[in-house]
Parts: sequence; structure tokens; C-alpha cells
Amino acid sequence: MKRPISLIAALLLAVLPAAACTSAIIASKAARHGRPLLWKNRDTSIIDNKVEYISPEKPGEMGYVALFNAKDSKLEESWMGMNEAGFAVMNTASYNLKDDNLPESAMDKEGFIMTKALRTCKTVDDFARLLDSLPRPLRVEANFGVIDASGDGAFFEANNHSYQRFNLADAPDGVMIRTNFSEGGRPGEGLGQARFSDAEYLIRPHAGDITPEFLTEEVSRSFYHAPSGKDLAKGSARWITDAGEYIPRYKSTATIVIEGIVPGSGKDPVDDYIMWTGLGYPPCAEIFPVWCRPEGVPAVLQGAGPDGHSPQGDRVKARRDEVFCGKKVKGIPQIDMQKLVNAGNSGWIQRLVPENLATYERVRRLREGLDED
Repeated sequence: MKRPISLIAALLLAVLPAAACTSAIIASKAARHGRPLLWKNRDTSIIDNKVEYISPEKPGEMGYVALFNAKDSKLEESWMGMNEAGFAVMNTASYNLKDDNLPESAMDKEGFIMTKALRTCKTVDDFARLLDSLPRPLRVEANFGVIDASGDGAFFEANNHSYQRFNLADAPDGVMIRTNFSEGGRPGEGLGQARFSDAEYLIRPHAGDITPEFLTEEVSRSFYHAPSGKDLAKGSARWITDAGEYIPRYKSTATIVIEGIVPGSGKDPVDDYIMWTGLGYPPCAEIFPVWCRPEGVPAVLQGAGPDGHSPQGDRVKARRDEVFCGKKVKGIPQIDMQKLVNAGNSGWIQRLVPENLATYERVRRLREGLDED
């Protein structure tokens, strides 16, 4: 489904200070390896992120790993993660659900809800019960995407007072996509329509053969532009405008895929789930596997640096600054495409994708017991 996007909406996407994001839930039947997938290309004005493992604090709670803002020293707001029971959650901001006058300063509490969910939920139904139990207003306008170890999945489109549930089982091809509007929200409103069309074009034709590496290495590094029907990474222009109409944006701070277990396999999510994590601007990011255990987060992803920065986040941010070079036209950042893709095969995308694909293959073989450690 294609939705029109105005120039004003595109410009808003380029400068919008709040969270945005592009996301998808992929059912086991739509994935090559029979494992459900939860994917999020995170967009936020808080450019510095980290990944941490959190141990249970109280009896009955679960350990989990999650993406946090670097400055979140108390690790209170999770922006995507998975727990030891195999429950995983993410969000995208929505802009066509809010039905009250609660000020924006009182909103954006999705991270607190997702932290509570990771501590306490084991299933998709548990998340529904959590939303039912929370006091109103919820202080959110968001699409929450969740999967669990049974292979179940859903999007919950929530505002301050209610939510609508869209079950993965009802998606004919096993693919559900959300950007910054909600299917159950006010028609014709919201943001992210161009990116929604980008994702539809890139992902849906591959239903039945979707892999984590397809999402991080192709979709999150794609400059396909739905309004024009062109892939600008394959054009001749050196500079293109970052107007919020491609999936990777100046404010993209991570591409992450949580890969679940084959439904009915009986495997332990602690050993079998992987959170494939590309921290920083996705076209310039390496992929690291993350597991839900104390030693499961690579040190380069953790917030061990000044102000909670992760070494990998800072490394990729420096690459992003090379790509954008500070050049702007009418206040909108410009992308130097030669730093990403060029005739010499030395662009960041060209250099990193083969390395990342090798990481996927190596880790997958270890997980499946095909190689010795």
C-alpha cells in the first residue's frame, strides 16, 4: 500500500526531534531459517546509544538485554530488547493516534513500558495484560512490536488511553511493517509514509526467504526512494538530500534484528536467540551478535566510555560525520554517496557488508553446531 507524502512532511521528517524508526515483524513462515524476526532501524535525535545486559532485580523478574540511550545511566528506558524467556519488544513513534491534549513534555514514555515488559513478560499475551494493567494516561503514541518463544507476534498501536492489537498470525504473507503512523489511527495522518513504501518495496517480495542479514545489510543500507521509484545509491549523483525518505537517515542510530527460535524446537532462548546489532548510522555499522546472558554483550557495544558512550557507537558516529561532512542545503543534511558506494569499491557499504555477512555465517554455524568453538 502506497501513501502520498507531501514536501512539508518530508521536511518535518528531516528535522523532527522526536523518535521515528522503521520496523518489521517477520513470521517464522516468512523467514528463511524458520525463526521469527523483529527488526528496527532506530531513528532518534539522541545519537549516542549502547547495549547492556540487566540482571533480574526481584524474584519472578527476568534478565534481559536492550538498547539504551548512552546518557541513561540508570538503564531505565529500553528502546529494543529481549529477555531470557524469549520475549522481545521494540517500538516506533506514531503521529496519528493521540486523542487528547496531554503536553508533549509528558509523553514519550515508551522506554519505561518496554523496560517493564522485558522484566516481566514471557509472551505476547503477557504484553497485552501489561498494557491493560498500566495506569492511564499511558503517555505514549506508539507502535509496539513484540514476539515470543512460541513464534507468536503482534503490533500494539497504543495511545494514552487504549490500544489496538494486530496479530502476526493474521498477516497473509507473515510480514508486518510499521513506520510513524498506525494502521488503526486517523487515515491520511502521521509520518514516515515514504519510508513505509520503501520498506514494503524492499521487504515484502522476499517473504518466505527473509534473513536477519537481508534486513541489516540490504534494507537498512538501502537508498531506494519510493516517491521517485529510484535507488539513489545506484545513480550518478554524488550528493543526495537526507530528507527522511530513505530508511537510513542522519538520525538513524542502530539497525537491530532479534532472531527468535524455530517454534516447537524446545530450545532455550538464552542460547538460541540472537540480537544482531549494528550500532550507529547503519550504512557505516559492523554487526555484532548479542545474547541474553551476562557475558552476552560485546564490550565495544557497552556504555563504558565517557557519558555512557559505547566505543562502537563513537567509531561509527565518526564515519557518519565523514559521509555527511557538515554540508547542508536549506538546513537539510547532504549525503556524500561516494563515501558509501564508489567505483573503487572502497565505500563504507562496500567494505562492511562482506565483513558482516562473514560474521553472520560464522556465528550461525557455531550456533547450529556446524563448527567447533
